[in-house]
Amino acid sequence: MGRVSDRVCIVTGAARGIGRAIGEALLDEGASVCFADITGDAVSEVAEANRSRTDAARVTSAQVDVTDRAQVRAMIAHTVETFGRLDVNFNNAGVNKPMNFMDVTEDNWNFIMGVNGLGCMIGMQEAARQMIAQGTGGKIVNTASIASRQGFDNVAPYCASKFAVVSLTQSGARDLAKHGITVTGFAPGVVATEMWDQVDQDLLEIGAAERPGQAMEEFSSEILKGRVALPQDITGTTTFLASRDSDYMTGQIVMIDGGMTLV
Repeated sequence: MGRVSDRVCIVTGAARGIGRAIGEALLDEGASVCFADITGDAVSEVAEANRSRTDAARVTSAQVDVTDRAQVRAMIAHTVETFGRLDVNFNNAGVNKPMNFMDVTEDNWNFIMGVNGLGCMIGMQEAARQMIAQGTGGKIVNTASIASRQGFDNVAPYCASKFAVVSLTQSGARDLAKHGITVTGFAPGVVATEMWDQVDQDLLEIGAAERPGQAMEEFSSEILKGRVALPQDITGTTTFLASRDSDYMTGQIVMIDGGMTLV
């Protein structure tokens, strides 16, 4: 029996990268999973690919803008209609758009804080409402970052948004404990995903890097494990946070950064 064989899970930002890997690892451990993303066609393709390799009845997908409460409610309603309940909600959707500190605009700030901060809060609230209505407790897991532990000059709004994820995790843990709901999070470091490829290109465009790959190389030089992470390096922890093994944890952020940030 898998570690999450009786769990119904939602993973946002699941069309690629860490989110897709989280969802697929949960499926491999027996969970039923709703893969959700703002790119509906892409996340539908991910769901279809997973139906062909596992029990198709345990897979669904939803298009969602996590900053739109009505869409988040619809995603949860679809999941509950499909699988009967919601046990674990991963608020993983996130964006970044590097800008030099003195060039950060209101639009840049609002875009990043909207998805990473407000989107996380809405996801927590709406998942908690469903779990409270069920009366069976549940788990909420948020994606933070090494950028939630220190500020970096070219991604200030992103850092602020991930600091917000940490505080939302702590606030939610305090408020929702009485309902049997735990709230935890995890903080990846440098992970070889499409998002990092885009960040690398953005840093070149704003003059913060001189050649492709420079940013990842510089960040990677501080990793004690000696290499960047792959999404699969993250999923052992995320499956643990979705399982009963983590039932006595709440309000905590688990660092998964190969030793970049020692806290």
